[in-house]
Amino acid sequence: MDDTYPRDLVRHVAASTGLDEATAARVVADVVAYFGQTVEEFVRQRHGELKDMNKRNDDIWPRLAAEVSDHRFRAGGLTERQLRRIVYG
Repeated sequence: MDDTYPRDLVRHVAASTGLDEATAARVVADVVAYFGQTVEEFVRQRHGELKDMNKRNDDIWPRLAAEVSDHRFRAGGLTERQLRRIVYG
């Protein structure tokens, strides 16, 4: 196990879940990555996922606005125009 994440946190996750330490370290890494994602990264990723599901932008923008406001970061709400600017610049 490397020292990327606090050893005591990895040991705690391993002990509380019954996972081995290597798996617990991967779980910790996944959680840190999830909470480390910026609003812009989330919007770009989610827009791509919805486009891959053949959704239209007219349907995507309101959905993204709702998802951003419910997500773990507090973005203070984004307009459709702000969402478009994140995706397209």
